[in-house]
Amino acid sequence: MTTSSHERMSSVDTAWLRMDSPGNSMMIVGVSTTATPIRPADFRRMIEQRLLCFARFRYRAVADTLGASWVEDTDFDLDEHLKHVVLPGPAGKAELEALASELASSPLDPRRPMWQFHFVERYEGGSAWVMRVHHCYADGIAMIRVLLSMTEQDSGPAFGPRDRKPRKATQPRAGTDVLPILSWVDRLAQPAGDILEHALAEGAKLLESGVHQLFHPGRTGALATQAGGMLAEFARAATLPDDPDTPLRGELGGHKAVAWGEPIPLHEIRTVGKTLGCTINDVIMSTVAGALGGYLRGQGFDTHDLRVRASVPVNLRAADEPLTLGNRFGLVYVDMAIGLTHPLKRLYAMADTMAALKGSLQPSTTLIVLGLMGLMPAAVQAPAIELFSRKASAVVSNVPGPQAPLYMCGQRISEMYFWVPQSGTIGIGISVLSYAGQVYLGVISDRKLIQEPRLVVQRLGSEFENLLLAATVGALAARERSSKSGPKAATGTRPRRAVRTKG
Repeated sequence: MTTSSHERMSSVDTAWLRMDSPGNSMMIVGVSTTATPIRPADFRRMIEQRLLCFARFRYRAVADTLGASWVEDTDFDLDEHLKHVVLPGPAGKAELEALASELASSPLDPRRPMWQFHFVERYEGGSAWVMRVHHCYADGIAMIRVLLSMTEQDSGPAFGPRDRKPRKATQPRAGTDVLPILSWVDRLAQPAGDILEHALAEGAKLLESGVHQLFHPGRTGALATQAGGMLAEFARAATLPDDPDTPLRGELGGHKAVAWGEPIPLHEIRTVGKTLGCTINDVIMSTVAGALGGYLRGQGFDTHDLRVRASVPVNLRAADEPLTLGNRFGLVYVDMAIGLTHPLKRLYAMADTMAALKGSLQPSTTLIVLGLMGLMPAAVQAPAIELFSRKASAVVSNVPGPQAPLYMCGQRISEMYFWVPQSGTIGIGISVLSYAGQVYLGVISDRKLIQEPRLVVQRLGSEFENLLLAATVGALAARERSSKSGPKAATGTRPRRAVRTKG
């Protein structure tokens, strides 16, 4: 942010600002807890010093006929953004889930900067808070990096005569390593006025260098190949058939329900993947697919040969990029074979799907499409969002968090969950966040689609246990066969195809 009280919003952020609808508010919702209590005064001081140092959180998002702007809130009042909450009854997990569900169903006030923290001083012997931030301010990766800047590295006093420096906001490693395609991907993160100015400048450069390009056909060919590939990806996405009619799709009511369960140890997921020749993401996505399929079958729905798609965000920031807010990610459609009940068959089907998507231009293409939507009149955007949202049944977001423990106001953060918004007609979101050696999974749903998301959450744990059991049995059987075949066979690596056939 500049020191000016007014700045044009980037076209991508503008697209997210316009995406609010009665069924879906474009909010990132996060829930975090500590096992030991935080003093309210310390939490407030942390917000003042470590969140509000990002000037954007003092700015309102104001839409106009040409797009949107960041406008400084001259009447900024922290009490409007930091609320203290006392949970009813036993003040346990069920009550915290109910609070998160209520807040996820309530849009933020557009007359003020669109973010809030609801702080629960007493929660199961510790403290908790629910964070809400409109997606136009930042995406999930950016908010993880903001969180890092708000936390400490140890359990010493959070504030003293000389306030200790918070944890450095380093860039987490993205689940999929995708570099920006063409300079336009970076340009779309700039204020909209800068994009137009840059386009004019680039146009002049092209005119000046037209003759030069004739003598460098290789460069022209590479650009044409990139552009052609992105156009093909756009056409492929636009012509995908709508996702099949299942209880996972339908009319949205706008009332959300949130649930989360016990985390899964990251080393167990890694071990399963290594044993079966798959990636961590393959294992996670297969677990998600199994949970959704099991839920549908539990509701009496026939899932035979059923496949549904997930819309999966993909980080497009460079690994060494400085911390900036805003949105710099694309989307990819991922087929999930939720009709496959055998855990190994489903895992290898998922692995094949994920492998086919590696190197895809789809994430960069969707980012550019979002940026173009932000440059167009608002009336054009809604039908386009509705068109693309019909092609998926859920949003599955996988954000790599820090693997060292974080401390908030001197107290160790014990749990972290978050949900990115679902756009258009999508009403189900599944979040995956790795933190301190654990993988935290949660589900948010429109109550008209899934009344009790805890039923899906419970299946996430059981589906991973089924996969872990299948991997263990398969590994033991392979070891036994190898020992019977002699030392030479024991040193060989079992081909994936053989494992898959056995599954």
